Amino acid sequence: MLRQMSEHDLTVGEAARALGLSADTLRRWDRAGKIKTSRDDRGRRRVPLAEVERLSDRPRRHVAGDALSARNRFPGVVTSVEVDGVMALVEIQAGPFRVTAAVTRDAVEELGLAPGVRVAAAVKATSVMIERGDR
Repeated sequence: MLRQMSEHDLTVGEAARALGLSADTLRRWDRAGKIKTSRDDRGRRRVPLAEVERLSDRPRRHVAGDALSARNRFPGVVTSVEVDGVMALVEIQAGPFRVTAAVTRDAVEELGLAPGVRVAAAVKATSVMIERGDR
């Protein structure tokens, strides 16, 4: 059943930004029936403002920036910070994963990174190398 589109409906991109999610996540939620959407006269999804308000009340696991995908985020706790010159190594325990990030000393100071601080590691890789574990 198609719902009448309202002037208060948002594009998927606008709704995603308002919720701190990716547009792909909202499209998946629509296909899974987790959100209500309508279609405009060109067949594009529109998200009612009421749905955005309903979803904005939910607890968030991640808060994605406008330019970042939430898929590659690992929330965790800083376990160590080693500063050497202008660079630093920050180790994060993210659930069962240990993530080590090489960042600038300035980033450590600006973010106030220290053991025990809750953070999220955003991972972006252009290639992944695999090595056998039995050698």
